[in-house]
Amino acid sequence: MKYAIYGAGALGTVLGAYIAKAGVEIDLINRNEKHVAALKEKGAKIIGKVNFTQQVHALLPSEMKEKYDIIVLMTKQRFNSEIVAFLKDYLKDDGAICTCQNGLPEPKIAEIVGADRTLGCAIAWGATFHGEGVAELTSEPSALTFSLGAYGKGNHLMDVKALFEKMGTVTIEKNFIGARWSKLLINSAFSGLSTVTGATFGEVAKNKATRRAAQRIIKECIDVAAAAGIRPEPVQGHNIVKLFDYKGALKKAVSFALIPIAMKKHALLISSMLQDIRHGKKCEIDFINGVVSEYGAKYNVKTPFNDKVVEVVHGIEDGKYPPQLKNIELFRAL
Repeated sequence: MKYAIYGAGALGTVLGAYIAKAGVEIDLINRNEKHVAALKEKGAKIIGKVNFTQQVHALLPSEMKEKYDIIVLMTKQRFNSEIVAFLKDYLKDDGAICTCQNGLPEPKIAEIVGADRTLGCAIAWGATFHGEGVAELTSEPSALTFSLGAYGKGNHLMDVKALFEKMGTVTIEKNFIGARWSKLLINSAFSGLSTVTGATFGEVAKNKATRRAAQRIIKECIDVAAAAGIRPEPVQGHNIVKLFDYKGALKKAVSFALIPIAMKKHALLISSMLQDIRHGKKCEIDFINGVVSEYGAKYNVKTPFNDKVVEVVHGIEDGKYPPQLKNIELFRAL
């Protein structure tokens, strides 16, 4: 079996290091020449909640020669059409691309490589890219979970499960779109607001103003899912809808109080979108909160808080304002 991680940045470097540490050969592919050179020379250095260095096999895309049984896709979604078309030539006929990207990328990937060769995985842990062979695991080791699913028949589904189990706990989701939506809900609330404010997930959950915005974003995601006939799956054993949906004042107060508790294991995370912006890059906001807004428009559910996150983040990208806590005032009138 030939395995590769394409887009081995923060998450991919951590995942690849764990897999290699378990004795499985896997290619870590990234277009960052300095990062690949450091991986080749010194190995992958994982810091943060764990600390170890692991020798890995790293490649630039230009150095790819073989066809793979499984390619784990961990790039940003903005260039998926070009990247997946490129990877198709390096995928065996019965191979599979497993996207670990946020949002709902599977339908468009399936259009290029076919439904049976399309798998998806929602990752419930986070990492920060430090470059030149170094990545930081920012979630607790107890939170290393994967929600895996098939878009079609599921080529190599069990092989991917075994691969990811080298790092953490893997659940195969029969209701995969529901699992995807649960991750989208979390990302919309905390990745979106982390990008807006420049804060960590823990800081977003602790500050009352940002927590109120997160609560409203979560509620919008739940309402849109209900209208679309999507049933969000539990995350790490917790039923998100049961915990955070509300109609009356009491349940609303309870859901508000639960938010910092729910984010405790991920308190140090910052959004990968925020990292992109800090590096002068455009981010994936249209594929996170933008997806909620898109589905809301389709199913006639208003999503003012998700809409505002998209608007503000595009403003940050355009230099209208920096990522700062003061930006939460832009939500005050909603």
